[in-house]
Amino acid sequence: MQPSHDTDPLRIDPEAEVVRITGAMRDMLRGDLNRRGLVVGVSGGVDSAVCAALCVRAIGASRVFALLMPEQDSSPDSVRLGRQLVDQLGIDHRLEDIAPALEAIGCYRWRDEAIRQVFPDYDGNWKNKLVIRGGQQGQINHFALVVERPDGQRQEARLSLPNYLQIVAATNFKQRIRKTLEYCHADRLNYAVVGTPNRLEYDQGFFVKNGDGSADIKPIAHLYKTQVYALADYLGIPAEICAARPTTDTYSLPQGQDEFYFALPYQQMDLALWAYEQGLPAAELAVRLGCDEQRAAWVYRDIEAKRKTTRYLSLPPLMPVPVARA
Repeated sequence: MQPSHDTDPLRIDPEAEVVRITGAMRDMLRGDLNRRGLVVGVSGGVDSAVCAALCVRAIGASRVFALLMPEQDSSPDSVRLGRQLVDQLGIDHRLEDIAPALEAIGCYRWRDEAIRQVFPDYDGNWKNKLVIRGGQQGQINHFALVVERPDGQRQEARLSLPNYLQIVAATNFKQRIRKTLEYCHADRLNYAVVGTPNRLEYDQGFFVKNGDGSADIKPIAHLYKTQVYALADYLGIPAEICAARPTTDTYSLPQGQDEFYFALPYQQMDLALWAYEQGLPAAELAVRLGCDEQRAAWVYRDIEAKRKTTRYLSLPPLMPVPVARA
């Protein structure tokens, strides 16, 4: 990283970074993983696009397999942009509609049951999403449910903890089913699975345990989102993917990552996490963000809170009696 006085502390050398990452990926495949190739889930977003391109740079298109896995709440753009990417990269791919599996396992049923606790006349067809509230105002984070009725009217209501947890538990099935498919094809091909979280997501626990948090290689987990975009530009990722707003693509209403989870848009959140890791005072972060010191302090507290509450997600299985393995 650049020193704290640098006006662009997140600047990287994309060419050198690609060489470093792809070299490490090759070593991992030949070494501990002992696998022939790589499987990557492609969502139409920039993170998975960069990961797929890095896979191709590392081992060639012929040994990379991509999965496009939409469901009933996915944006049509996800598959369209995913196809654009895999066609450009020239990698083998498969489209797997996971909606029937999610229906069978109860994903939509459990979600709809919780929504009806808040909006009793909800019929299962209204568009919906979760939004985070409170943290940017220095309060304890809480979540609200936003629904859009067939006539276009939107309503918002604060969620109780049980209803929030049930909606999240149900929608987490989406990430877990996708990862199950990735490992199915990895087993079939004797490939390793690639995870796509960037540093901001990895640090702040923005992933599902045994879902998108599971992988054999995580090529960009050390890179801030801003740096991922720098790699995307260098790697020639389609412009439409680079220009798209980062979304969760989990709920039927459009949902930015900042309104669902992060305290700020990714450009500012990257700077905030970098400043926090550098030990910079809130006053200096405030200058960099163009906000008052109190709000910068709130952002720091939000970073700390998310690290604490999501630590569980990164823990390996705990064993009361450790078992040594060579």
